[in-house]
Amino acid sequence: MSDPSLPEPTAPGRPAASTTSAASAYGPSRAPAPAKIRILLADDHALVRRGVRLILDREPDLEVVAEAGDGAEAIDMARAHEADLAVLDIAMPRLTGLQAARELAALKPGLRILMLTMHDNEQYLFQALKSGACGYVLKSVADRDLVAACRAAMRDEPFLYPGAVTALIRNYLDRVRHGEETSDHILTPREEEVLKLVAEGHSSKEIAEILFISIKTVQRHRANLLQKLGLRDRLELTRYAIRAGLIEP
Repeated sequence: MSDPSLPEPTAPGRPAASTTSAASAYGPSRAPAPAKIRILLADDHALVRRGVRLILDREPDLEVVAEAGDGAEAIDMARAHEADLAVLDIAMPRLTGLQAARELAALKPGLRILMLTMHDNEQYLFQALKSGACGYVLKSVADRDLVAACRAAMRDEPFLYPGAVTALIRNYLDRVRHGEETSDHILTPREEEVLKLVAEGHSSKEIAEILFISIKTVQRHRANLLQKLGLRDRLELTRYAIRAGLIEP
């Protein structure tokens, strides 16, 4: 009778079975860690920068890679470091955050920009958005909102505090009451027709046949659409058409 405490004998010509799998021999397989969001932080108060950096660096997906004490230095840091997102104070010496935002938007079009400010001010808000910022965060609630704003910016989503949303709605309603032209009405009826067909995937030749116009006229309408709307290609035209309710997503 064989002793159960002893291993089973190995058949002739067959290697003994390993008690560990190949995976366990080399350790468990791990997925590569996701890349961190690289942040350029600019504020003229070192103490504020230190506090903001503590908020950001404690998050596993965020990393401050450069700091600046004013707007001009922020531009220099953007040239010297690869950053995905710039967090800028509005009131800074030499160049303000608003001026730096305009420069950075031209210098690095792919760089997302957030304004971090103590000013709950509609005028600053509108200037920040015009300067290319995709978010506006108040310092008083930075510990609550800043991390979410950074992540929203990298998803190409705007981030505004509740009071800013109220200001934008009020501004829009004031413009409507005063009869000012809104972005929904800057296109001619023919341009809307061309936009809808472009967004539906029709070629210039097909659009020309549907609308009984020449291909050159279609191409001129497309060029006018891109220029009027500040867009670059068919994909962005399609996104605009969805937002405008011309086609379903």
